[in-house]
Amino acid sequence: MNVAYMLKLFKYLKPYILHIIILIGLTYVQVMATLRLPDYMSDIVNTGIIGQDMDFIWSTGLKMLGVTAIGALCAVINGYLASRIGSGFSKTLRKDVFSKVESFSLAEFNQFSTASLITRSTNDIQQIQMVLIMALRVVLAAPIMGIGAVQKAYAIAPSMTWIMAVAVGVLTALIIFLFVFAVPKFELMQKLIDKLNLFTRQNLTGVRVIRAFNRQNYEAENFDEINKEVSKVHLFVNRVLGMMQPVMMLVFNMTTILIVWVGAHLVEENSLFIGDMMAFMQYAMQVIMSFLMISIIFIIVPRASVSIKRISEVLNTKLSILDPDKPKKPKGKTKGLVEFKNVTFKYPDADVPVLYNINFSAKPGETTAIIGGTGSGKSTVVNLIPRFFDVTSGQLLIDGVNVKDMKQKELRRRIGYIPQKGILFSGTIESNIKYGNPRASDEEMERAARISQSIEFISKLEEKYNYPIAQGGTNVSGGQKQRLSIARALLINPDIYIFDDSFSALDFKTAAKLYQDLRKETKNATVIIVAQRIGMTINADKVVVLDEGRVVGVGKHKELLKTCKVYKEIALSQLSQEELEENG
Repeated sequence: MNVAYMLKLFKYLKPYILHIIILIGLTYVQVMATLRLPDYMSDIVNTGIIGQDMDFIWSTGLKMLGVTAIGALCAVINGYLASRIGSGFSKTLRKDVFSKVESFSLAEFNQFSTASLITRSTNDIQQIQMVLIMALRVVLAAPIMGIGAVQKAYAIAPSMTWIMAVAVGVLTALIIFLFVFAVPKFELMQKLIDKLNLFTRQNLTGVRVIRAFNRQNYEAENFDEINKEVSKVHLFVNRVLGMMQPVMMLVFNMTTILIVWVGAHLVEENSLFIGDMMAFMQYAMQVIMSFLMISIIFIIVPRASVSIKRISEVLNTKLSILDPDKPKKPKGKTKGLVEFKNVTFKYPDADVPVLYNINFSAKPGETTAIIGGTGSGKSTVVNLIPRFFDVTSGQLLIDGVNVKDMKQKELRRRIGYIPQKGILFSGTIESNIKYGNPRASDEEMERAARISQSIEFISKLEEKYNYPIAQGGTNVSGGQKQRLSIARALLINPDIYIFDDSFSALDFKTAAKLYQDLRKETKNATVIIVAQRIGMTINADKVVVLDEGRVVGVGKHKELLKTCKVYKEIALSQLSQEELEENG
């Protein structure tokens, strides 16, 4: 068990200190009540039955009922408190893990797979919660009961306490055996669950591609391999743990037989009363049961320790993008000026940069298009503006202020970002369009839908803006997702619009109409477009041409056709010479 990780998570129990104190007190009362029952039973046998005193039997029996009722009431309250503490602990922990993941930059996301983060936020926290509840209900009671039972058993028959020592010794050997063979498999089990989640998620998201290429059987075989591996580890662990119950029952029963055997001889020698022998037997069973309860915790704690380590890895991950201690705000009247000054960027753990000495500016009221071949760094450039990554060297300025000197919330409030792959959330069309501005009026929402050309398909839906959107937007087309994403950005009315190839799923007619309406709507804002089509750059105020991470041309469409070889090659790959001359 990693104590350092455990101590870091202990802070989540602080709000429940009073609950824990009450639980400890009630546990003590419950255990004392349980330990008192064998004494009453011994008194009934030794005094009541042998002495044929029915009044004593009735009075002692009533006391036993009262003590049992007190113990049962304490057990019920303890169960409630333990569940409340465990549930509250896991709720707060889940919230912090989720908040931490939400604050990750893309660099931190690359350290963990999505499947692993899902497992850590659900299965791992559930493992910790289960152990915590069992610890509060079992571990607190077991030592008190075990110590108390040993003391009482020794007081009754000191000569028979060696029987309990032998039983505990056998159980200790069994626990050591389980630790050696089962514990190393727990960490492997969690990693395999990660792997299984990753494979399942990958297949569910790519189901259409799998069907299109008739690879269902191939993927089923791959899944079967992982599934068998998970099942193999689970079976091994469960078989080893399954040995525990029969062996411990054997120890339990053999101990009972041994106590009766030795106790019978002591009774025959008048060294021990029959009632005391029965009480000793009960105390011995309580000692063994206490040890069993503790041993169960020691078996499941190692798996929880793996989960604690995995959760702590997420919580202790150092963020690469942080808000500055003394944030700055742009003071000038200009809103939306973006400047790249000698910007070089290298992905974490990469050997070479993907961007080299990028220099250009995007001004308010202008449309700046970024074009280049596959892998030239177009999307990387625009991902630096909202600080999804931080530049490695150089400066990226917004209205004269380095983005590193601005609060992330303040920076991103100025930006309307539309990714290439439209991302929608489960809800309705209205909730998705108003995602960045929930207080927007219906008129503003409809205007954004009209400009983004979304009104075309929304008007055909029976539910209109209340049309339900499935998780990931799987019940709308790629073009519809892109248009709704554009509407979402328009509704926040930002200073800077970033279109990361956001027209790729639209037909030429829709894209042209959308582009035309956008220019009217965003005439005072800075518009940056990552373009694949040369048609998106023809009317741009400025075109930035990238090639292998370097700026190889900056200018307008006509100028670049004459001065930039890379731009001309891209243009000729999409349009004929005659078409270029017509547009030029």
